[in-house]
This record gives sequence, C-alpha cells and structure tokens, in this order.
Amino acid sequence: MTPSPFANALILTGPTASGKSALALELAPRLNAEIVCADSMTLYRGLDIGTAKPSAEDRARVPHHLIDVLDPSESANVAWWLEQATERVWDIEARGKTALFVGGTPFYLKALLCGLFPSPPADQDLRRRLEADAGALGNGALHARLAGVDPVSAGRLHPNDVRRVVRALEVWQLTGRPLSVWQQQDWWGDDGPRFRAGSCVAINIPRQELYARIDRRVEGMVAAGWVDEVRRLRKESRPLSRQASQALGYREIGEYLDGRRSLPETVAAVQLRTRQFAKRQLTWFRGLPGCEFCDWKLTFERWSDRMAARSAGT
Repeated sequence: MTPSPFANALILTGPTASGKSALALELAPRLNAEIVCADSMTLYRGLDIGTAKPSAEDRARVPHHLIDVLDPSESANVAWWLEQATERVWDIEARGKTALFVGGTPFYLKALLCGLFPSPPADQDLRRRLEADAGALGNGALHARLAGVDPVSAGRLHPNDVRRVVRALEVWQLTGRPLSVWQQQDWWGDDGPRFRAGSCVAINIPRQELYARIDRRVEGMVAAGWVDEVRRLRKESRPLSRQASQALGYREIGEYLDGRRSLPETVAAVQLRTRQFAKRQLTWFRGLPGCEFCDWKLTFERWSDRMAARSAGT
C-alpha cells in the first residue's frame, strides 16, 4: 500500500471571516507547521484586499504556500490544485515540518479528504445547450431543473453559479447519476489521501456573530482600498479569467465603477452575498467526512497531542 501523502497533514477550515488565518498563525509555530492555502482565490496575484490574503508580515512569520502563484488572467481547477498541494506537502515534510491546510474552498477540501471522482469529460454540445437554456429561460429555471434531479447539489449551488449548475446537469445527463452521489464516494481506494482522525477542524462560531464579522470585514476592505484594487485589475491588458472573476465582491465593485449602484449599495450587496456564501460553506463543511467543529480554544485542545510531540522533538 502506498502511504498517503497527507497522512500527517492537518486541515483548519471554517466559513469566511471566521478567523481561520489568525488562528493558523497561532497554531503553526506550536505544530512546527507551514501553511498550505486551501483557497481558490488567494492563488491569484493582485487579488489581495478582497480575498483577505495574508499580509507580507504574516507570511514572514509563518511560511505560506499556494498564494500568488497565478496571474489573474489564468485559470485553476481542483485537479491542478490538488497536484500542487501534494507537491507542497512532500516538500514541507522533507524538511521535517507539518503541512497545515488553511482555507474554506469546499471543493478543495473535498478533494483533500476524498480525492476526485472520475468525472466524465465535458460534452461541449450539451454544455452549450444548457447554457443557452440558462440564457433563454433564466438562471433560476436551470437551477430548478437541477433541483428536480439532484436536490443536494442544487442546495449547495447558487442559481447564479451557472457554470457549476451546468456541470451538475451535464454529469447527470451523461451518467444517469447525480453529481452529489458521485461526490459521496471515496475514489482513492486504499492508496489515496487519508487524514488521521481529528485532523480536520472547522471553526465553530455563532451565526449572528459570524454575520457581524462579515459585515465589518467588508467595510474594512473598502476602507483599505478595495475599490482601487478592482480599478487596477480592470486596467490590466488581459481580463480576469472566469475563475478569478468569481471572487466575492469583485463583480459588485466593478458594477459600482460602471455607475450601476452607489458605494453604500455596493457594500450592502457584497455583505449580503458574502453572508450567503458563508451559509453555503457551513452546509458543505457539515458534509465533509471527518470534519469536526470546534471553537478556538477547543482547536488547541484537539491538537494538543501534536503540539506535545512538537515540544518533545518527536
């Protein structure tokens, strides 16, 4: 049996604005760990303020991996990220340290814990027909169609996330099985990624406190120059890729720059969209195998054995 590349790694996750990054900076030195970012948007250079990317000071304090590795015009998928993450873990462990995954992108976390199911290749004709249906009938109608055949996937996806709604319908039509059923299976077999029990922790925070933190953070991002960041990105010679353009808030701020809404209306729209995203994240995390919810204090207790081993030099 081939040893799992992630057998000794840890995962710290949680919804956006729950304090993952700050907690990781406290935990990493005690665990002799380096941080591997499990965030689909901090991959991109230039998307800094709106993605709450760790500062240069934070990255000097604890090494971070898979941050600023792509131009915003480039694209990344889950398979590419998982391959990159595996290489980073090998490098970290070769230097006698622990890999601590930190982030809240659900598909990345699912891939870490269960691997990737053997997805059928894209059917471009079918995809174009589904996208045409979305354009003709509306995103809500396409999402309702998905709810009729795969209510689990529909519950996880926003109606405006047309790309993923189309993919879920595509998988169902090509295989006759819902995407959510495929994703529940463990495709790695005996030689794939495995995390030891207790290795995946999600930050538990009361819902109203989380929403208040989200609202404050969005306001702080705007005060820190988020609008100017989006303005600079819009001036780049190459436009943002489809993946990068899905980063929370960037579309809304772009609409503000186009004069389509006021700044207060934009802030409120970003706050609402971010709260909705956090709610969907929580639904995902509850379905992740082996993911345990803990508050800050309990997280330290949960990994106390790893900290003790670090102190003992073992």
